[in-house]
Amino acid sequence: MIFVTVGTDGPFDRLVIAVDQWAAESGRKDVVAQIGRSQLQPEWIRWRQFLDPQEFQEHFASADVVVAHAGMGTILSALRHQKPLLVLPRRASLGEQRNEHQLATAKRLLAMGKVTVAFDEAELVARLHRIHELSAAGEAVGPYAEPRLIEGIRRFIHA
Repeated sequence: MIFVTVGTDGPFDRLVIAVDQWAAESGRKDVVAQIGRSQLQPEWIRWRQFLDPQEFQEHFASADVVVAHAGMGTILSALRHQKPLLVLPRRASLGEQRNEHQLATAKRLLAMGKVTVAFDEAELVARLHRIHELSAAGEAVGPYAEPRLIEGIRRFIHA
């Protein structure tokens, strides 16, 4: 199953439309999406605007691949659960975000080998056509920060 999530920052219609069109072209019927506050009604994928936390975790856990925006919550969840992750960053230049932080995040994590990135819809569809080539990024990350980082922050706060 392919799980698509746009996070909770608002709609990300560019991502949802591209995945819906790809599902129609490819005949994939195993795509489930959380599409946010959108007016879209995708035709080829199963979708809901929002999932409660338990449903979200169930879809995430059962997904073979996750397709998402480049939000850190989604990225960390994919790394924690060792799920292959394909991201399409929201772009401030397209009115999808207030700045280009998702683009910067995606570029940095791509360079680290942690995510697969599509920088536009055409690249997203091309990567979806080769979805079987995606793999999880190495070793899982834990649900909490490293103890050394926590201690450093604690010392800084109490200094």
